[in-house]
Amino acid sequence: MHFVVRWPDDTRTTCYSPSLVIGDHLAPATSYPMPEFLARVRVALRIASERVEAKYGAPCVRAIDQLAAIEAMAATFAGDPAPTVTVEAFAA
Repeated sequence: MHFVVRWPDDTRTTCYSPSLVIGDHLAPATSYPMPEFLARVRVALRIASERVEAKYGAPCVRAIDQLAAIEAMAATFAGDPAPTVTVEAFAA
C-alpha cells in the first residue's frame, strides 16, 4: 500500500507500507503534529514489517527503509515550532 504525505514545506512524498495496517494508524485527509505522525508511522511500519517476517521469515527491508526515509525527512523540520504532516491519500 502507498500513502502520500505532505510535509510542512508543502512537498509531497509517496511512501510504502507492505501491509494495509498503515490505514489503522493514519487517516487520509488528516493532518498530524509531527511527533504524533512519527509515532503512528513507527508503530504501523513496525507491525507491517513483523507481519512480513511472520510470513516470510525476515523483516521487511522496504518498511525499515521507508521509516528511515520518513525520519530523515522529519528531521529537516526540527527547527519548525509546530510542524504538521498531512496524509493526503492511500493507494493500493
